[in-house]
Amino acid sequence: MRIIKRTHKAESAPIADLITFRALPTKSIEYIDPFLFLNHHGHQVYPENNRGLPFGPHPHRGFETVTFILEGDLAHKDNNGAESIINEGGVQWMTAGKGLIHAEVSSEIFKKQGGNLEILQLWVNLPSQYKMVEPAYIGLQKEDIPSFTIEEGVTLALISGTWNGMKGAFSPRTDITLGIITLQKNGVYKTAIAPERNIFFYVVKGAVKVNEQEAKMHDLVEFLPEGKLVQIEATEDSIVLIGHATPFKEPILSHGPFVMNTMEEIHQAYDDYNNGLFGIWTV
Repeated sequence: MRIIKRTHKAESAPIADLITFRALPTKSIEYIDPFLFLNHHGHQVYPENNRGLPFGPHPHRGFETVTFILEGDLAHKDNNGAESIINEGGVQWMTAGKGLIHAEVSSEIFKKQGGNLEILQLWVNLPSQYKMVEPAYIGLQKEDIPSFTIEEGVTLALISGTWNGMKGAFSPRTDITLGIITLQKNGVYKTAIAPERNIFFYVVKGAVKVNEQEAKMHDLVEFLPEGKLVQIEATEDSIVLIGHATPFKEPILSHGPFVMNTMEEIHQAYDDYNNGLFGIWTV
């Protein structure tokens, strides 16, 4: 079995009235190369006539965001021309690349009617050769994402990478595999991941035994590069976000909305944004 180094508990980090738990980075772990950041918003219930999500126009450069809409919806707009509303079960993959401005808010329908909301946002690094690529965005609804019943009580929604010869919904520039595993109580999932690939493992809901160690909701499990087998046994109905990738092993400089390789590149990102080189935002 793949050896577990440590289990990290996500930290409460509310944003205005939005319940948020930050799983990465925390006081105990900075990143798992190339996985940089994970915010878990909700679960919470919004009333009628609410203000919705608070993520108005803001810039990014040097990495990608992968956003999972577990409940509710998410309205995306960017100054590269992309615009969509993705509903429950859907996923957004945005490549910030050389820089863009975007907003992530709730739809007008959600703000009027209210309802359940739960969203995960994962930041995935880009290697130096891709940090300044053209920005890109794809938003897919639940029905556009391949989903497989692994065995009784275990379902895999394949976001990227391959499983048993099947391709995921997205084809990123790097060899990042991502999936959402839904397990009924007593369900078991097994997979082999090469030791040289870093694993991202986050318990979204419920409780599991992973490689015979307990992990509960809001736990991020960190693995050592030893062993291959990852075995998940659900001790209650559970959802797990799992990913793996070859680490880039490059310097990581993160400041606000930018992730680059050097501090000079961070300063340049701020200069470029302030000088309008990210483009303009129009309502």
